[in-house]
Amino acid sequence: MYPIRFENLYYEKIWGGRDFEAFRDNMPDGEIGETWDIACHPNGTGIVANGELKGIKFDELINKLGHDLVGNKITLEKLPLLIKLISSKEKLSVQVHPGDEYAAKHECDYGKTEAWYVMDAKLGASLIVGTKNCTKEEFEEAIKNNKVEEYLNKIEVKKGDCFLINSGLVHAICEGVIIAEIQQNSDVTYRVYDYGRPREIHVEKALDVINFDLQCENLSEKTEEEFDGYSHILLCKNEYFGIEKITIDSQYNDISDIEKFDMLTCVDGEGTIEGKDFTERIRTGDSYLIPASLGEYTIRGKAIILKSYPVI
Repeated sequence: MYPIRFENLYYEKIWGGRDFEAFRDNMPDGEIGETWDIACHPNGTGIVANGELKGIKFDELINKLGHDLVGNKITLEKLPLLIKLISSKEKLSVQVHPGDEYAAKHECDYGKTEAWYVMDAKLGASLIVGTKNCTKEEFEEAIKNNKVEEYLNKIEVKKGDCFLINSGLVHAICEGVIIAEIQQNSDVTYRVYDYGRPREIHVEKALDVINFDLQCENLSEKTEEEFDGYSHILLCKNEYFGIEKITIDSQYNDISDIEKFDMLTCVDGEGTIEGKDFTERIRTGDSYLIPASLGEYTIRGKAIILKSYPVI
C-alpha cells in the first residue's frame, strides 16, 4: 500500500478563472472554478494517478481493497468526505447547505458541513460567513426586495485563515481567493442570492434550513504547538471530520489508523512522503489519500499540510 493521488477533476464555472495555473500544469481550457481532488461521488469520481493502481476509479478501488483502504470503521457504501479546491475570479452565489436529515428527505444525499482553508487571497479579498442583524422574516423580505447584501457578514481574509461552514450557515466565497475545502461527501447547495445572474434560486428550501444563530469563527486563531521539525494545531473536530494543520520545517513522522483513512492536502510548500517501498512528491495543491493499512510514513521538506479524516 502507498499514498494514493487521484487525477484532478476540473469544473468550469461562470465565476472561475485561471488562478490554479499558479501551481498546476494540467488545467483544461476554460474558466475553471473547482478541482475535485479526492472524490467518490456520482457527480465526480477520481481515477488513481500514481503507482501500481494507476487508472482504477475510486469506487472500484474501494471494492478492490475494502477496509484496508478506508478503515475498519468506515462504510464501504459511500465515502464520507470529499476534498476540492475552489478558485474565484468572480463572486460565487450566496448559499446554504442542508443538514443530514433534511438532505436525506429532500435530496436523497448527505447534508453538507464543510471547512474552508484560505490557500491564497488577493489584497482586500473577502468571504461571507453568516448573517447579521436579522431574523428569518427580515431575511426573507430582503430576498424579495433584492437587499440581501445588507444582512451578510462579509469579512476580509488572508492566506492561512480557516472557517468551519456548518450546515445551515449562510456563506459565499467572494472574488480573489483560492480555497481548500474539506466537506461531507455531498453536492447539495441551495442558492439564496446570485447577484442578478440568471440561475435558479432555492429560496423556500434555503429558508427551511438556515440557522440564523450560527456565528463566524476563524479557526486559525489558535496557538500552534511546537515539536522537533514541525508545529501542529487542531483546526477543528466535529461529528463529521477533523482537520489538523501541520507546518513542517524539516520532517514529520506519522502512522496510519487501521480504523479510518486520512487525507493530506498541501496548502503551501513542497516535500516528499516516504515509507516502506514508496516515495511520493507532494506540492502545493496536491492531495493524497493515506490508506488505513499504510503504516508508518514520514513527510520531509518545508510545507504546510492539512491532515483531514472522518470522525468515527
